Amino acid sequence: MTLISYKNNVLNVEDVPVPLIADAVETPFYCYSATLLENVFLDFKNEIQKRHPDALICFAVKANANPAVLKTFADLGAGADIVSGGELKLALNAGIPPEKIVFSGVGKTKQELTDAVNAGICQINVESEEELIMIDAVARSLSKTADIALRINPDVNAHTHEKISTGKKENKFGISWESARALYQKAKEMKGVNPAGIDVHIGSQLTETEPFDKAFQKVADMLKTLIADGIEIRRVDLGGGLGIPYKDGENPPSFSQYADVVKKHFPEQNLTLIFEPGRCLCANAGILVSRVVRTKKTPAKTFLIVDAGMNDLIRPAMYDAYHKAVPVTLNDSAEIEKYDIVGPVCESSDVFAKERAMQACRSDELIAFLSAGAYGSTMSSNYNMHPLAAEVLVKGDQFAVVRKRQEINNITELCLTAPWQE
Repeated sequence: MTLISYKNNVLNVEDVPVPLIADAVETPFYCYSATLLENVFLDFKNEIQKRHPDALICFAVKANANPAVLKTFADLGAGADIVSGGELKLALNAGIPPEKIVFSGVGKTKQELTDAVNAGICQINVESEEELIMIDAVARSLSKTADIALRINPDVNAHTHEKISTGKKENKFGISWESARALYQKAKEMKGVNPAGIDVHIGSQLTETEPFDKAFQKVADMLKTLIADGIEIRRVDLGGGLGIPYKDGENPPSFSQYADVVKKHFPEQNLTLIFEPGRCLCANAGILVSRVVRTKKTPAKTFLIVDAGMNDLIRPAMYDAYHKAVPVTLNDSAEIEKYDIVGPVCESSDVFAKERAMQACRSDELIAFLSAGAYGSTMSSNYNMHPLAAEVLVKGDQFAVVRKRQEINNITELCLTAPWQE
């Protein structure tokens, strides 16, 4: 993360001091390094494509849906992994070709499927038999044929937080191992779909290769069976899930190590491999900048109250996730305090960190939460009627607001009273 670092004791994103941005943009705000996004994407792409030259890298839009971020990846040749009609529109608007878009998710509606089939996307990853039947009907009504892949649930423990584990049999995702083979035969007989792929995704924030190894072995075995059954599989979608180090000392697999596991199970070059990385491409390229409102001392705790809350970054409240919190301006003479860093939301779970040792802070000073470029803004809400935070993109010594801060009027103008209340 050298592109997000201190220069003369002031935190910079690339060549822009964070306080300079805070003078122009109301806190809290997200800030992303375009160069870091580019560098990490190219590192991932190069490690994969030197082993599989035709591989398609589809950025998981759910991780960061900002159009400027999507455009950054699109300009480097990325595709998109989408999970809604809204994400489809964002991806297309960012210049991602439809033939580089894959559609995942268990709850695709008829309208979303219609839009996807009309757009001519690469493939729809099917999560159930009922969904398969709906896709077939939609495609036939449009006189089209939709390429599909069945998302297989391999019943593999991803060794990650239970709320982001997606590959165990008790999870809502995918089609059971036992029923997949028969469902492929059913798909083969349909007129509106073409079973051209197989898909797997076992979870997010994986920090070891073993779960990938087990899942990919099962997919490779299923692939052989399907080919023997006469199913013409052309694509293998291996999902995403590769984690990042949120804490010092954490050591998730490198892109090279991950690519080696892929190569072990899929050495042949006559298949198109698809990857859906999200967090590992954008998390470390982003920070959430917040301003200290005040400190509060009680007999039990010292609280550092900031203007960002769980409505802006819900990961700590939802997953007990860890984010480093650092002062934007270092003060070598400041004492070290232990804080519970909390936001303004009226929930006891609105806590970013507990008993966190850091430089003593005063009202109006800036702090930054690191590794906040993934599942930050996309999971934000208006809880307690807080507006959505602005987003800023930095490139070299330039910065631009790439999502304006929401105003209260933007929220209230959508609200109506009932006719009988007038």
